[in-house]
Amino acid sequence: MKVVGLIVEYNPLHNGHLYHYQQSLRVTGADATVAVMSGNFLQRGEPAIVSKWARTEMALSIGIDLVLELPAAYCTQNAEMFAFGAVSTLHALGIVQNVCFGSESGNLEWIEHLAQQLIHEPDAFTSKIRASLDEGMSYPSAYAKAASSLVAIPEEWLAQPNNILGLNYVLALKRLASPIRPATITRQKAGYHQSYITDAQIASATALRKLIAEENLEKIRPYVPESTFSILEREKIEQRFPMNWDRFFPFLIHSLTVKSTQDLSLIHEMEEGLEHRIKRVYSKAYQFQELMEALKTKRYTWNRLQRLLFYTLINLHKQEMNSLQVKRGVPYIRVLGFSEKGQKLLQLVKKKGAIPIISKIGGNSIPMLDLDIRASSVYNLGYPCRQAGEVSEFARPPVIW
Repeated sequence: MKVVGLIVEYNPLHNGHLYHYQQSLRVTGADATVAVMSGNFLQRGEPAIVSKWARTEMALSIGIDLVLELPAAYCTQNAEMFAFGAVSTLHALGIVQNVCFGSESGNLEWIEHLAQQLIHEPDAFTSKIRASLDEGMSYPSAYAKAASSLVAIPEEWLAQPNNILGLNYVLALKRLASPIRPATITRQKAGYHQSYITDAQIASATALRKLIAEENLEKIRPYVPESTFSILEREKIEQRFPMNWDRFFPFLIHSLTVKSTQDLSLIHEMEEGLEHRIKRVYSKAYQFQELMEALKTKRYTWNRLQRLLFYTLINLHKQEMNSLQVKRGVPYIRVLGFSEKGQKLLQLVKKKGAIPIISKIGGNSIPMLDLDIRASSVYNLGYPCRQAGEVSEFARPPVIW
């Protein structure tokens, strides 16, 4: 079988994702798909609107064969580490020939050219980033400015989130010396952050989440596969949807209250005295949005602050994160779900025996997996009543389609 890998969040899975899946098969000639998907918390540092299990059902329902979890140690990191974790997962399988991602440009030649220039992060590049940061620029803006000075690529091109992710996927492939070949397709219609709906059949996940937040679930129906809509309806009835930061705000405030400034300074990614700023403003906020608006500055992006508050919520310390040695790649494969063809893919991976495959947690004791379990346990706290909670991570089997 020829296998293509997809790196996804599906928050929720919509028609644009369906298009990506279909086009990935077309442009690579693959006849099987593996999706590496974020768990219950996402790259922007926010909770997924529905659990990883519900989103796994969505993925399998459109034809994806095998869904694997991207560990929390990667899926809530910056673009570089998110991409490295996902690509290292596909690489570790030993059965994937291509990875196909969406990008605003659709220009793989540009992406590969820039990746080749940046693979060793030349001194001039890092110096330019540092200089821009010293001027108060956010890291994404500083990165785009430095990269555009290195090669003849417009700075605006590098400000597009999926171009940046695509660049980091290719960089990860090069750093791993992976035989997996990249492919890209141009994102259709809606931009990644576009918050409004057009009359097209494709809308961004951001726009759909806005409608969901306004309790307009029926209005998203034209923009998602029917299976997605049915799953969302079911999860809403069971009080497991929509999940958002407001559900976790009381737990976050508790964490910020009981932690001293010194305690906060130990949290992963807490730097430059940001713990003092958090301690000054958190007690005045009555909603998550208020806290974020009080913390945000030109230097600290919304996403970076959300990730930091997520690390605080799950009490992820710098020392613990360092001990996970994320730059070595994933130490295991966590299976969330599979089809009949996906089961055959798993058998191929098992024959190679290159990496442990975890279908049920059982007695496995792996530090990175322990962090996944902790993140999922915290996610379950967001359900309004105990009976709405998911089955324990230790008892939950993969979704079989």
